[in-house]
Amino acid sequence: MSIVTLLPFIVLIGAMFLMTRSAKKKQQAAAQMRNEMQPGTGVRTIGGMYATVKEIGDETVLLEVAPGVHAVYAKNAIGAVLEDSEYNRIVHGDDEDSDSDTVVPDDASSLTEAVEATETVEDAPKADLTKKSDVTDAAEGQKDGKADGETDAK
Repeated sequence: MSIVTLLPFIVLIGAMFLMTRSAKKKQQAAAQMRNEMQPGTGVRTIGGMYATVKEIGDETVLLEVAPGVHAVYAKNAIGAVLEDSEYNRIVHGDDEDSDSDTVVPDDASSLTEAVEATETVEDAPKADLTKKSDVTDAAEGQKDGKADGETDAK
């Protein structure tokens, strides 16, 4: 056999070696990340749920998914261990760079209070729905399909 016939097989074996090596590195990094978890740490599961670590076992993790709501997950289900600032930003909406003077209302009532204070329903102008507009009058004048001044003369 010549080297030309063996070359594709050599390349294929080398590519498989590199792929398994990089996959193994990713698995080791994920395992190290999971081993560094501590109670009180914010995490994201592989399903996209954010929770706080309460207890860590050999193969499982007890997560608090809401205040007073606990669930047991496999350690392999933890997709990312988050920094406190990132977890608070995502879960609680905390923004480190936001202005403390900015107040966002919980409902729309504060948006309508100014209108209600200056104008009541009785004082509001009424819309006349029976009045025809100039556009409607112009459209009615051209119902026969002819423009103004156009005749049937040919």
